Amino acid sequence: MKKTVTTLADGRELIYYDAAEDTVRDAVDQRPLDPVSTSSEIRRDPLLGDAVAIASHRQARTYHPPADACPLCPSREGRHSEIPDDHYDVAVFENRFPSLAGDSGRCEVVCFTSDHDASFADLTEEQAALVLAAWTDRTAALAALGQVTQVFCFENRGAEIGVTLGHPHGQIYGYPFVTPRTELMLRSAARHREETGANLFDAVVAREEKDGSRVVLATDHWIAFVPYAAHWPYEVHLYPRRRVPDLRELDEGARTEFPQVYLELLRRFDRIFGPGEPPTPYISAWHQAPFVADGREDFALHLELFTIRRTSGKLKFLAGSESGMSVFINDVPPEAAAERLREVASE
Repeated sequence: MKKTVTTLADGRELIYYDAAEDTVRDAVDQRPLDPVSTSSEIRRDPLLGDAVAIASHRQARTYHPPADACPLCPSREGRHSEIPDDHYDVAVFENRFPSLAGDSGRCEVVCFTSDHDASFADLTEEQAALVLAAWTDRTAALAALGQVTQVFCFENRGAEIGVTLGHPHGQIYGYPFVTPRTELMLRSAARHREETGANLFDAVVAREEKDGSRVVLATDHWIAFVPYAAHWPYEVHLYPRRRVPDLRELDEGARTEFPQVYLELLRRFDRIFGPGEPPTPYISAWHQAPFVADGREDFALHLELFTIRRTSGKLKFLAGSESGMSVFINDVPPEAAAERLREVASE
């Protein structure tokens, strides 16, 4: 992998990740951009104890542009985008409309491919491996920033999820605090350690592997399963068999095997609802340990992949119980979801 760091016209950082070591990236951003002006502010909820990012400047962000005006496609003569070069493998840049900025953290955009009409599931294993390398490199880089406590790499796919740019891309958030979901996991892990002397994440994986009814696929270095208490209609958790706190600690075997495993999961998601159905909307979320936190050594890196589509043409909405009280109601039994995801395996 070759990494090239440059800047956009307004001073934001842009990083190219290329498979070929001899790739030259010297294109200049020719847009007349004003400096980025953000108003991100972190406010604490005194009742729940969680944090909310107030970012009013995001109201002006790009919203469903036509394909020929996509800001994530490579630049071409007469049309300049966020990527000055006329082609790229993987590109990462600071978000022009960040939810978090400055002392409040950092937000980046990850473009998986220059092909506007592709999706992550269309990538080759070599391309997916390059994305994994980019996620890992950005996790290491953001870990070095004093204001970042936790790094979150994720992808939103599909208009139903709320995606406003159709180009295949994800995001990376560098939070200046430990997120509420991670705090809950750390709290549960600490309680389990105190009560049993063992690791909670290891126990969860062992339970799923022993039961087997919710396991979707298992390899030498990874295991994917629908969790026992799945919140979403179709939800898969993917764990490396060797527990590590974040992406930086994955061994070579896990890195080598990841593209095959992850691409297979994404392709199965697109087949859940049968032929002729539109691509399945999903959120794919890496859970990594905070850099400084009690219990970091007990945390387990894992990826959670889920869709809000519960059946053909119907979405799972977060209504009263879910939105008002955080009590999820799942219409699809986890065992049935796992069986379906096994049925649609690639031939």
